[in-house]
Amino acid sequence: MPSQTPQPAFVLVRPQMGENIGGAARAMWNFGLDRMRIVSPRDGWPNQKAVAMASGAGRLLDEAGLYDDLAEAVGDCTYVFATTARHRGLTKPVVTPERAMEMAREKIAAGEKVAVLFGPERAGLENEDIARANAIISVPVNPDFASLNLAQCVLLTAYEWRRQSVETVAETVEMAGADWASTIEVEKLAEHYEQRLDDAGFFFPETKAEGMKVVLRNLWSRMPLTRSDVQMLHGIMRQMVRWKERG
Repeated sequence: MPSQTPQPAFVLVRPQMGENIGGAARAMWNFGLDRMRIVSPRDGWPNQKAVAMASGAGRLLDEAGLYDDLAEAVGDCTYVFATTARHRGLTKPVVTPERAMEMAREKIAAGEKVAVLFGPERAGLENEDIARANAIISVPVNPDFASLNLAQCVLLTAYEWRRQSVETVAETVEMAGADWASTIEVEKLAEHYEQRLDDAGFFFPETKAEGMKVVLRNLWSRMPLTRSDVQMLHGIMRQMVRWKERG
């Protein structure tokens, strides 16, 4: 059964290669989408090449809606986006994938049903298809090579949906079981190094010693150290001192 998560339907219009249908299913499921609709696939349905390419997303193919024409495929939808890389001479809003999925989220939250159309591999959607859409999604691609593979276009749009519908952290750190060092632990590390460097005559000449110590303290404060890092650095200094004393 499809998930209960509110989401747009992705409609593949007259797709030609089973591999691309399977790749589209895989791209959708990567980002939590599982409402696929297929209109008049060229090589018939079901398609074993699609199943092989879908890998772990084969369920989407099993549950995909199969339609003879586009009008039937989007008949229950209140707002339809059409993806295209070419100018079509049709007066319609043109939005980026990011804005399109932001609009989709707002409309779905308001109880509307949204669909996104993806055209066949050879030439994309026909003007007759796009005329049924409320808005056009245009990807800012290289104008000298604007053609996107079907599965790539699905992946890009699905990614933008995920960004709009799921809160994500822009940057994080994988701690690998470690904890950040506390201020007092870093302070003790700084004292350890300052003392040993002082013993070694590092802070010379005396007139510059205080300034050099401030620079060293500032270095420690800028470093995002874990407790494991602090312990290792203490150990390095202790070993260097032992080695010197043995010499």
